[in-house]
Amino acid sequence: MKNQKTAFLAALAFGATALSGCSAAATAQNADCKPAHTFPTVAEGKLSVVLYDLPPFSKLEGNKVTGVDGDIVNAIAEMECLTVSAKSVATAANIPTVQAGRADVSIAAWYRTASRAEIVGLTDPIYTDQMAIISKDGLDDAEQLKGKSVGTVDGYLWVDDMKKLLGDSLKVYPTTLNMNQDLAAGRIDVGIDSYGSAQFNKKGDLKVAVIKPHEAIAASKEAAQIAIPVPQKNTELLAALNADLKTLRESGKLEEILKANGLDASAADTGEARLIK
Repeated sequence: MKNQKTAFLAALAFGATALSGCSAAATAQNADCKPAHTFPTVAEGKLSVVLYDLPPFSKLEGNKVTGVDGDIVNAIAEMECLTVSAKSVATAANIPTVQAGRADVSIAAWYRTASRAEIVGLTDPIYTDQMAIISKDGLDDAEQLKGKSVGTVDGYLWVDDMKKLLGDSLKVYPTTLNMNQDLAAGRIDVGIDSYGSAQFNKKGDLKVAVIKPHEAIAASKEAAQIAIPVPQKNTELLAALNADLKTLRESGKLEEILKANGLDASAADTGEARLIK
């Protein structure tokens, strides 16, 4: 999700347990289903998906993928007459598994980054991971945070900018859970998280608001764009996914999925495609 870097060594370590199957043309689930596109997949008739649990973006419940990205790939699989075959793997193993062509896609709210684009194909931006403020008063402006004790989570794009703006009043936590525990206990006044994560984890009377654009905080002006990684060589799959995502966006289904999973509908407005460097 965040600007994480994955090691190729993780791919080697994961090799023994990776999805099996050989390249084959996608085939219909039944005789009446006509796929929107034709492209090769790891296993015939299946869309092989790897993920890790990252609510509300991705989660494996039994054999079913759920969450924002889960609902999106389910909708794509339906258009392409494919059955989703999902496997939960370690966070660091997701991208290497796709890179090695042992899965068709990974879903876990992956940021479009320049380093990631060098090793896998990335779909067009799907939605944005918006920066949000969690507070009892519904604060939505970074200027309102001055003089308050504020927490956020390590790894987000805004951490360095918020350190410069708030100085020692900003506490950076290793996990969302740690931050939310301190927020609930009143040890900090305000939390900063991605909007989806904040909505999913908020407790009691706390309110979540998308932060207003602030000149000193780049992530407030231009949120990270989310994409689905695919094997770099499978250009037919990438083209099909982009076409299917366009269909979901134009039909209103994408916005429907975002709202159903607790995200703000404005997250669908991604702007022009860009890569985080």
